[in-house]
Amino acid sequence: MWRGGATAASAARALRSRLFPDPIHHPATSLAPIASARASSTAPSAAAANNVVEEAAAAAVSVSQQAGSVSNALRHYGRCYWELSKARLSALVVATSGAGYVLGSGNVVDIAGLCCTCAGTMMVAASANTLNQVFEIKNDAKMKRTMRRPLPSGRISPAHAAMWATSVGAAGTALLAWKANGLAAGLAASNLVLYAFVYTPLKQIHPVNTWVGAVVGAIPPLLGWAAASTELSLNAMILPAALYYWQIPHFMALAYLCRDDYLAGGYRMFSFADPTGKKTAWILLICETNAGGLSSEWFGLEASLLTMGLTIGALSFVLEPSPKTARRMFYGSLLYLPAFMAGLLLHRLPNEQKVHNLTEKSEPDGVLYAVDLQDDERARQKHEDRKPSRVQSRPPVAYASVAPFPFLPVPIYES
Repeated sequence: MWRGGATAASAARALRSRLFPDPIHHPATSLAPIASARASSTAPSAAAANNVVEEAAAAAVSVSQQAGSVSNALRHYGRCYWELSKARLSALVVATSGAGYVLGSGNVVDIAGLCCTCAGTMMVAASANTLNQVFEIKNDAKMKRTMRRPLPSGRISPAHAAMWATSVGAAGTALLAWKANGLAAGLAASNLVLYAFVYTPLKQIHPVNTWVGAVVGAIPPLLGWAAASTELSLNAMILPAALYYWQIPHFMALAYLCRDDYLAGGYRMFSFADPTGKKTAWILLICETNAGGLSSEWFGLEASLLTMGLTIGALSFVLEPSPKTARRMFYGSLLYLPAFMAGLLLHRLPNEQKVHNLTEKSEPDGVLYAVDLQDDERARQKHEDRKPSRVQSRPPVAYASVAPFPFLPVPIYES
């Protein structure tokens, strides 16, 4: 029985040795299944890692493409908005509005209010210029100097431009109403309507559009004055009047230089009925102006010299109407306006009405302060009166003086 059990045990060991070789005596045979298992498990993991890397690379390329497309879109629309707003022309409008704000201020200029007024003016001007181009797409497409604008070239749709104009115009008007006052916001909104809905269609109807456009250009300094002083006075009209008369020779010279282009675009300009340029030249000469009442005497001299230079340019155009003299007049007007406003601001006098209003506003505060002091004094006096009185020795009263008569009796003191 034991031998049979031993024989069976040995047979089992032999079978096990064949199926599972001893790793000590047969190492290669014993490790082969393990190696094959590892190889079979490593192959799928390597393939999965490769797939992950490829997917990550594809995702990175997609993100890069999307970022590039977003950047290109922002650059494209930013450029379109810049051109629709006529940013350089709007910056000139903002400069005149800021000058009006400084002139309408008192002894101290509110820098925060000035910045808000300029920002609101910039947005309203951008809105007006955009609406102007929305209404003149067909006209701009016929003119050499405007056919590459965003709307005629098809870089942006009219609906998109109209949405941009509406949003930025509403935001600018709201900013002026919030940070300045209702008068400034009303002037901005009325100027937008006058430019987009009166001046723009009038350009194709009658040459009087130049004078209407000059009114549009004269309102921004009035807006700045109203934002600073919350009211309009006679002095507030001086800088707008100077700008009004400056714009007429400026745009007359431009219309003379570009009359063929304006004619192709379907606009009605004064220079069309003046082929020799004589009438245009005389209008340039008549519309030269000066300013006073807002600055010191030194500015009168400076403004006279500036006006004299511009008048010489107008006279040269009168004597010899030609593109050369018109161009000289046009560029001279561009130099005249910044120099004029710089001198006006350098020698400005504080707005006396604004100072007077501030003084009147401070007087009630001073009266109230004095009343408070009197009340405090009365309260303190009542408090002193309520304290118990102390008996103090009264000063002596002499019935007779000691000196210079020593024989007189000694003074008697009253209790």
